[in-house]
Amino acid sequence: MPAIIANYGEKVVPANVKNFLNKEILTQYGWQESVVSLCQRYGLTGVFLSWHNFTVIGQVQILERLSFRLVNPLQKSLFILSKSVIMKLVMKGGFFMSWQDNYQLWQNAELTSDLKNDLAEMAKDEDKLIEAFTKPMEFGTAGMRGVMEPGINAMNIYTVRQATEGLARFMDQLPAEQKAAGVAISFDSRYHSQEFALNAAGVLGAHGIKSYVFDGLRPTPELSFTVRHLHTYAGIMITASHNPKQYNGYKIYGPDGGQMPPEEVNQIVAYIEKVTDLFSVKTLTQSELRAHNLMQLVGEDIDEAYLAKLATVTIRPDLIKKVASELSVVYSPLHGTGKVLYDRVFRTAGLTNVVVVPEQAVLDPEFATTPFPNPEFPQTFELAEQLGAKNGADLLIATDPDADRLGAAVRQPNGEYQLLTGNQIAALMVNYILAAKQAIGELPADGCIVKSIVSSEFAAKVAASYGVETRDVLTGFKYIGEQIEQMETTGQGHFLFGFEESYGYLVKSFVRDKDAMQASVMLAEVAAFYREQGKTMYDGLQELFTKFGYFQEKTVSFDFLGLSGHEKMANVMKEFRANPVTEVAGVAVVATEDYQNQTKTLADGTVEKLELPTANVLKYYLTDETWIAVRPSGTEPKIKLYFGVESDSAATSTAKIEKYQADLATRLK
Repeated sequence: MPAIIANYGEKVVPANVKNFLNKEILTQYGWQESVVSLCQRYGLTGVFLSWHNFTVIGQVQILERLSFRLVNPLQKSLFILSKSVIMKLVMKGGFFMSWQDNYQLWQNAELTSDLKNDLAEMAKDEDKLIEAFTKPMEFGTAGMRGVMEPGINAMNIYTVRQATEGLARFMDQLPAEQKAAGVAISFDSRYHSQEFALNAAGVLGAHGIKSYVFDGLRPTPELSFTVRHLHTYAGIMITASHNPKQYNGYKIYGPDGGQMPPEEVNQIVAYIEKVTDLFSVKTLTQSELRAHNLMQLVGEDIDEAYLAKLATVTIRPDLIKKVASELSVVYSPLHGTGKVLYDRVFRTAGLTNVVVVPEQAVLDPEFATTPFPNPEFPQTFELAEQLGAKNGADLLIATDPDADRLGAAVRQPNGEYQLLTGNQIAALMVNYILAAKQAIGELPADGCIVKSIVSSEFAAKVAASYGVETRDVLTGFKYIGEQIEQMETTGQGHFLFGFEESYGYLVKSFVRDKDAMQASVMLAEVAAFYREQGKTMYDGLQELFTKFGYFQEKTVSFDFLGLSGHEKMANVMKEFRANPVTEVAGVAVVATEDYQNQTKTLADGTVEKLELPTANVLKYYLTDETWIAVRPSGTEPKIKLYFGVESDSAATSTAKIEKYQADLATRLK
C-alpha cells in the first residue's frame, strides 16, 4: 500500500511533500494509522473516534473536512493527496472497496426511481446487499447475465452502460471503416430489455458509433442475420434467453453474425474493467442520437429480408403442399419474440394448419403461464398438449423467449405426447435433411454436420450412414459458426446442419447462431415427411432407434450459488483433475479428454494432443461406449454433468445413466 501511495505522490505533489509522506509517515505506520498519527500530531484527534470504523467513502469525506481545516501547506497537501489516492484507487477498482463501500456509492448516486426503490428494499436484506455489491458481474464469451436489480453484480442500466462503454472503447481503436459500420441492437420481451437496448445505443453514440436499433422486440437469430445483412461491425442482444423473469442479459455479436470470439471478448473485457465509475459513463438521449444520425430504427425492412431467407429453408415445398391441410401443428412462443414472426414464417413455408397457444402468445415479461420459459421442460408444454389433444395435432413446437432454442413434442399411438430431447430432434432433422437432399440429387460429396462435444453421437451415426462427416466443436454456437466460416472460406466441406444438445439448431448459414425459426420450419417439414407415409414423428424416431441403436442422453446441473460459488466450482474441477476418474460405477474409463490442457489420455498412459481450443471441460469414454462430460456453465453458477449412452433398449439406457449419475454426483457435493 505505501508504495502505491508513494507512486501517486510522485506524480501529484512536490518532492519535499513526497519525502515527508514516505519518510515520516508511511515508513513508520500503515496506511490507516498514518492518517490517525498525522491528525494526532497536529491536534486533530477529536475528529476521529475510530478511523477503522469508517468505510472508504466515509474516510474520504473525513479527509475532505480535514483538508479545509488545515492552513499549513504541507499538511494540506498531504490530506488532499490522501483523499486523491483513495479515490483513484477506488475508481481503478482498487482493493479498498468493500461491499459496504460499493453500497454507499450507490446510495449517494442519482439513481433512476425504480432502482432507488429497489435499493431501499434491498437494505432490509444484508445477504442480498453482499451478493449485489461485493464483486462485479462476470463478462464471458457468452456475455453477461444476472438478476435485474441495483448493484455491480446485477443487470441494470449502469452495468449495461459499463459493458457498452467497454465495447465502444474497443471499437474506438479499430480502423475507421470498421468503427463506422456501427452496431445492430435487438431485445426480447423482458422487463427493461428495450430500456437497456436504448442505453447501449446512447453510450455508443457518445463515441460517435452509429447503432441500428429494432423498433420492437425481435428474435436473437434475426439480430445475427441483421449484423450480416447490414454489414455492421457488431451486434448487441438484450436477453436472458430461457431464464426466469427476474433475469436479463447482454450478448455481443461479431462481424460474421456469430457471438464475438474469445480473443476479441478478452480485449473488450479489459476495457470494461477500466470503467470503474459506472455513474460517469457518457450517454446520449434518443433525440440527440437521432439529431446526429447516430441511431437508425429498423424493423419491417429487416423482417422482410430475414423472411425471404427463411423461405429457402424447406427442401421439398411440394411435400408440404401435399399434406398441408392434414398436418396439424401447435406452436407456442412462450410469451416471447417468436410471436412477432411465427405466422408469416409458417405461412411462407406453406404450412397452413398451425395454431398458436393463445395464453402464451401474450408478450408478457412475467411469463405468467410458465415461470421457467425453457422449451426443454415438460411444464412449458402443458397448455400446448391440451390444445394439441383438442385439435389432434401431429407436432407441438415451443420456442424460448428470444426464439433461438426450440423444443418439441410428438403424438404417440395412444394419443398422448412425448417430449423429445434436443439430441432426438437433431437426429430426426439430420436423417430427413440428408435423405431429402439425396433423393433430389443435392447431397454434396463433402457434406458436413457440426455438433458440440457434449451432444449425442446419435445424429453423427445417422450422418455416417449417408457418408456425411461430423465435426465436433466446443460448446457455444460461435464455434459452429467458425466451422461454417472455415468451410466457406477454404471451400473444404459443405455445411448441412449444426446443433447443440441444449435445443439449439441451425439449418442454413445466413444466420450464425441458433435459429428456432429455421428449426420450426424444418421440423414441420420432417412431420410432413412422415405424415405422407401415414406415420408420425414418433414412428420415425422408433425406426431410427431400430436401425442405429437406442441412444439416450441426460444433463444434470449442480448449483453453486452465492459469492463463493465460482470458487467452489473451480475447486470441483481442480479435484477432478487432481484425482482422475479411472472408472465409473465399476466400468473402466478408456480415454479422458481434458480440453483445458488440450490432451487426450488413454488408459495405458499414452497422451495425445487435442486440436480444439482450450475450454474447462473434461470428457470420459467408457468401455461400454458411454461418454460422460463435466463442464462449468458459461452463463450460470452451475456445473453440468452430461451422459450419453447407447444400448438395445430404453430401459437399459436409463438404468446405465442412473448408475453413472449416482456414482459421479458424490464428487460434486
